[in-house]
Amino acid sequence: MSLINLLIVLIVVGVLLWLVNNYIPMDGKIKQILNAVVVIGVVLWLLQAFGILGSLGGIHIGR
Repeated sequence: MSLINLLIVLIVVGVLLWLVNNYIPMDGKIKQILNAVVVIGVVLWLLQAFGILGSLGGIHIGR
């Protein structure tokens, strides 16, 4: 994945999160949880994109 694609994805995710935070009314605790989930997901995705984390394909949740 090229650096341009990474930047575009980060900008899109950031703008979407900003829009959700500003224009969708919800409790502050829910916004905090949503922000934390998105940030953790983006960090994991970036670590995988740069090859630091390895492949997440082997992780199975449930049975």
